[in-house]
Amino acid sequence: MSLREKYFAGLGFRTNKPEFEPGEEISAFVTGYDGDAPVARIGDTILRVEGAPGNALDTRVRLRVEEFDDNDHRGTATYLETVGESSF
Repeated sequence: MSLREKYFAGLGFRTNKPEFEPGEEISAFVTGYDGDAPVARIGDTILRVEGAPGNALDTRVRLRVEEFDDNDHRGTATYLETVGESSF
């Protein structure tokens, strides 16, 4: 591995529309509601969160992605656990 390759190893760009695979587990903040379902927004991607407790708004939760549409950047995820609270 050259010095340049070592220097740039692991370097990449983040996107505002991340994509997820069904079965993937992630953590995200519950930022609002879509109708009566809580949603987690990761950049411009929106995941509806199923099974979240009533006090999930503004908390960091662990989710399992169930469905995801790469074209619309929308999907459905299942609530697994609360892992933290917002700092604001």
